[in-house]
Amino acid sequence: MSGLRRTAALALAIATAAVTTSVAASAPAAAALPTAAVALGDSFISGEGAGAYQPVVDSTGVARGFPGWTASNSDAFFCHRSGNASLHQASLPGIQARFNLACSGGQPHDIAAASSARANGRQVAAQLDQLRTVAQTHDIDLVLIGLGSNNSSFTFGGVAEKCANRFIADAWTGWWEFWAYLNGPVEQKPCTDADLATPAQISAATAETTAAVRQILTTLREVDADGQHRVVLQDYTNPLPLELEAGYHSEDSRDDTRDKFRALGAERYAAGCPIHRASLAPGHRFSQGLGTIVSSTRSTLAAEFPGADLVYLNVQRAFDGARLCERTNSPTGTLATPIRLQDNPPNGTFVTSLSGKDKIAIQRIANTCVTYFQTCQESWHPNAAGHQVLGQCLTGAAATAVRSVACVRASNGTISVS
Repeated sequence: MSGLRRTAALALAIATAAVTTSVAASAPAAAALPTAAVALGDSFISGEGAGAYQPVVDSTGVARGFPGWTASNSDAFFCHRSGNASLHQASLPGIQARFNLACSGGQPHDIAAASSARANGRQVAAQLDQLRTVAQTHDIDLVLIGLGSNNSSFTFGGVAEKCANRFIADAWTGWWEFWAYLNGPVEQKPCTDADLATPAQISAATAETTAAVRQILTTLREVDADGQHRVVLQDYTNPLPLELEAGYHSEDSRDDTRDKFRALGAERYAAGCPIHRASLAPGHRFSQGLGTIVSSTRSTLAAEFPGADLVYLNVQRAFDGARLCERTNSPTGTLATPIRLQDNPPNGTFVTSLSGKDKIAIQRIANTCVTYFQTCQESWHPNAAGHQVLGQCLTGAAATAVRSVACVRASNGTISVS
């Protein structure tokens, strides 16, 4: 190559490099999406019982505010997404936005399908569709999931209704009578393990829950901006203690093994725990079964998704010492909402005392809950203080280096996650 050609080639190379450098320098860097934490699942995640419920966008895209107590229970607002929910209470450094997509009454079915497609579902889109919408504008770094207490075999609300109604029926009717309301006759004996969930039902619920969380993890792989996210699977805490405070054992010389113990029935209802003492242990075994559903789901999917950051958060002892009827001043100072009903027509005023009411009046009140379930759905859920505790539990789970932690409340009220 001649000296002239060599000089021209060198000049062209320098010019090309200069242009390339100029273009690269002037091209704006892709803006990082703001980080987000998202909640998916059912009432223990949505904030049921914590008040300050926010409008919920229904499946048609309309934001639904409170529609009134006589509205259909399927209304999207009754997802009861609370501004006091644990997602909003947790300390989550680095998280810029929080999205509560959970819905009270949510089931594994509602993760990938519209809730309205099943019986008694609410008018909201599939939670995965809502998750995809969030991912369009945010980098999802944390996902809180609460699934398992409601499924095609049993629901938490159904279990609570069954055991509370049995106690009330037993308290107000004689052995020669029967208690009937809109759903038919009610037994007058304590709940047993089989009344709450059989091993076969727990197994079926585990399969449903695992399948739903698998769909969540698969979707996150597809939509998360950087592919980095922690998934916290939280289980459930029982609102009732293993044993009632001694002052709630008997009233007017009658306990709950006697026939017609109306004074005791009224006392326990006022305190928030209309329940047979004999139902308490089965209730805690039921809660442990729900924990097994969640922990098994985590174990199965950790094997299927070896790179996934999955943490099991056990909150079964998060309310120790502050459960309903664990102290004499219940429900004051407790972390759970008492059972509270409204009379018919429902107007937002809760019946706080059944003292002096006869069987017919109490049946009418119970039937109001059956017809307008939204009037009593807060019952036996974490209250605002309870969600503050669960927020501390989430704080620990979001920062832990291990993959299974328990959140425990000490006798002095301090919360530890380890």
